[in-house]
Amino acid sequence: MLINQVSLTKSGAIRKGFQRREDLTETIRMNIAATAYLAQQRSEWGVITGIARKYGVSRPFIYNTLSKMQESLLMTFGTNSYADSNTIDVEDSLKHILSLKLEGGSSVQGISTCMKRFGLKNNSVGFISQYLANVGSQLPSTFSNKEDTVKLAVFASDEVFSKHTPILVTVEPVSSVILRIELSDTRNAKDWIDHWTCIEDNGYTAIYLVSDQGTGLTSGHSKGLADRPFQPDTYHVIAHRLGIWRKRLEKKAYDAMTKEYDRWNVLDSAKSDKVIRQRIEDYQTAVQETMQRIKIYEDFSYLYSCLIKELHLFDSNGNFRDRTIAEENMTIILDLFDTIGKYQISETVSKIRKTLPNLLNYFDQAATTIQNLEQSVFDKEALKALCLAWQWHKNLMKSKKAPRRHYCRDNELFCLDIAMGYLQEECETVKEQVYHELNCVVQSSAMVECINSIIRPYLNTSRNQITQESLNLIMFYHNHRRYKSGERAGKTPCEILTGKKQKKDWMELLFETIGGNAPILNDFIRKQPAKAEIEELLISHGTSDDYPVDITSIS
Repeated sequence: MLINQVSLTKSGAIRKGFQRREDLTETIRMNIAATAYLAQQRSEWGVITGIARKYGVSRPFIYNTLSKMQESLLMTFGTNSYADSNTIDVEDSLKHILSLKLEGGSSVQGISTCMKRFGLKNNSVGFISQYLANVGSQLPSTFSNKEDTVKLAVFASDEVFSKHTPILVTVEPVSSVILRIELSDTRNAKDWIDHWTCIEDNGYTAIYLVSDQGTGLTSGHSKGLADRPFQPDTYHVIAHRLGIWRKRLEKKAYDAMTKEYDRWNVLDSAKSDKVIRQRIEDYQTAVQETMQRIKIYEDFSYLYSCLIKELHLFDSNGNFRDRTIAEENMTIILDLFDTIGKYQISETVSKIRKTLPNLLNYFDQAATTIQNLEQSVFDKEALKALCLAWQWHKNLMKSKKAPRRHYCRDNELFCLDIAMGYLQEECETVKEQVYHELNCVVQSSAMVECINSIIRPYLNTSRNQITQESLNLIMFYHNHRRYKSGERAGKTPCEILTGKKQKKDWMELLFETIGGNAPILNDFIRKQPAKAEIEELLISHGTSDDYPVDITSIS
């Protein structure tokens, strides 16, 4: 058992160290491991917790000690015929462990319960935990480019938190491939620079960076990726900040209307002239307040919708919009927000105004994309129709309410019909090309948020005690699993990124990655000594309550 020791570095930063506990002698450690092993094999509840409380140690320490004892016994008694004779059953158990963990999102305890119910081998919590850690330790935390040439990709980066521990994540937003995921002690500029450097060392170079405006991210970009554009997340800059105010103003308008309605209802119940006059005055005041609240909400909503439209790449005729004109229009709209007369709104608008110089950087990337498309699509009118159809499709994907979704879908189909008139049988092929090229123009880190929502359930089932090995497993599974629904249905993230068909299931690829199917399983199981051999050995040496087993003389 190691006791946590805290000290300060020369720079004043806190540094953690560990000191070995002298009171836990070798005999005590052996007895802890032996008792834990017997408890696992007999499926006894509460024994591990009892050991932890008795000796003042953690559960991971107990399982780690148990693992070391099993490896020592393996060296003493040779191979394990139990594992060799049950390879098929063991392999089936391990596949169930991986499937329940990654596809089912179950906790280790839940996996153990399910496996016991169906009579599967290797169903103890300790074995499952050790096996997942063993597999995860053999998987990389960075996605590698297998080709000889360096690939260009947009980096969408963000942080996920496991309690107070940050997890740094970078995603390729078009394919949703996780390029790198790592557990970190801090999230400062150096951490992000090292993070991106590792990705580039594995064959992927950033075209530009998309993220929110976190201090570590922006500082890391200015120091490590200064030669690449920085694209602030348009959702966090505008939709998130002003969208909150839109909901607040709408609620206040409805509250004012409710108050007006209440004042109207009490007019008939007044008896004296004084009360009647007072209630009429209250009603008139409520009417004026309602009208004012509605006006503020309508003015804000109109300006907000105008601001969102300025983020669009194409106008209503499918023409590519000029970035300079869009910035000028946004500046005017932001100035008009100040006329609403709300200090808090003006404060929010001032933050957006500071971001405006970089907010439309994606227009430059789009301009290059449009030039390339104009060279490959000879009919310019058809290209305009397809670009506008793509824009309506993007709005469709962002819309949550059914009427809005139907409206966007109808407009997309209308534009596609126009393109069909120009291109005829080539329309579908050209459409896929245009959609694919324009999808590479990324203005939001929304895909990272989606990845965060994928990771979050695993953090919850592990009670936020996540390890790098677990993150490696999650990344491998996500990158090679096949989507069941949505735009990417039937495809894996790796297929979309590399353009190569993935013929094998993610689990088959996993076993190949960690060294082959049967060999890796047998090697791992051999480290788990045979139940009959070890239990007989331990029982023969006797047990007691204080020191359950004395195995110092076994060797």
